Amino acid sequence: MRGAGFTLIAVLLALVVENAMATEEAKYTVSVKQDELEIREYAPSIVAEVIVDGAFEDASSSAFRTLFNYISGKNTAKSKIAMTAPVSQKAEPEKIAMTSPVGQRQSGQGWAVSFMMPASYTMDTLPVPDNPSVVLREIPAHRAAAIRYSGRWSEAAYKKHLSTLQEWMESQGLQAIGEPVWARYNAPFTPWFMRRNEILIPISAQ
Repeated sequence: MRGAGFTLIAVLLALVVENAMATEEAKYTVSVKQDELEIREYAPSIVAEVIVDGAFEDASSSAFRTLFNYISGKNTAKSKIAMTAPVSQKAEPEKIAMTSPVGQRQSGQGWAVSFMMPASYTMDTLPVPDNPSVVLREIPAHRAAAIRYSGRWSEAAYKKHLSTLQEWMESQGLQAIGEPVWARYNAPFTPWFMRRNEILIPISAQ
């Protein structure tokens, strides 16, 4: 089942990510950098999020189709219509550009998987998802400690780099104020040694 899920992701991403360098990314500035470790200042953003049950490595596969369907047009677009007689409104599906990263964080007993929405949208202009399991959520401006690494999308690699990040945060006196987010920037067909993976932990302002 896991292999089939990742195959689905690869096929879908192949349709929307022809040039990774052209994909809009989360906006941030780096205030501290030490090798692969950073402190970042993130701008506000909006994500479309789905909470799923299952193992760490299966969560994104379970959520991806639902999120991809939303940005592909399974939504009710909001449209402003000039005042006429009669007044009418027609809901048109709207396609939303793919962005990066795809985020994953623990939520209760499950995992919250998210797509960042393009910065051109607000909560008022984003189309409403047809699927009620897709939730639009605002993320305010915040600081985060980050570690960047390449390699396979395995739980073992995630835990290894999470431990490195947490040890560095302790040495720097940084306090976590949220759950770690596993961020991935590449399609599954990207060779493992070329993948950009990150772990982000929200931290308190100093």
